[in-house]
Amino acid sequence: MHLVAGRVGSGKTTLALLSSRLIRPDTGTIGYDGIRAQTLSFQYPEYHITGSTLREEAESYGVDPTAACARAGIAGREDQDPFRLSRGELKMFQISCILMRTWDLLILDEPFSALDCRAKLAVCRAIDEIQSGIVLVITHEQHILPRTDYLWEMRSGVLTGLGTLPEALFAWESAPGPVRMLRDRGILPANLRRDDMLEAACRMHEYG
Repeated sequence: MHLVAGRVGSGKTTLALLSSRLIRPDTGTIGYDGIRAQTLSFQYPEYHITGSTLREEAESYGVDPTAACARAGIAGREDQDPFRLSRGELKMFQISCILMRTWDLLILDEPFSALDCRAKLAVCRAIDEIQSGIVLVITHEQHILPRTDYLWEMRSGVLTGLGTLPEALFAWESAPGPVRMLRDRGILPANLRRDDMLEAACRMHEYG
């Protein structure tokens, strides 16, 4: 699981579009060795809608509509117009459909936008459960993040590999406030999940 962080306007969404082949690079090439099945989840879920009901929408992903709605917390609403949902509900439904499939490359652009804390945690748990393929999470979320294998940072349009965690946290220029606070005290969380951050905060309290 690769996390791409960076400030607003640093080029993260452009990276998502390039990685998903929706736009071409001005120079150079991007290799996709071994990538057969891939998808991109846009920041705005309404961009994905192709069906007139949630049932049709789930079927367009090749997943069971009843299971997709239940996973998104909107059980029993399979025949509802997708645009009758709130943006957060629609976002959760769309991500649920995507995460019910297996992908060689899964690109999630701002997957936590429009979601409340409970939904963000549910998305993180679902990402943590992915067993195969490459997952690229592109976000400027500051508080609730999934387990991360490799950390990247967009810096004024330049993608910089920071390395594996927790050592990569030292080089993270746009790190969230809680990470900076712990880092300044010389205490690094093992990873970026909420439980990791709480454990590190407890160590900080114990050591004064």
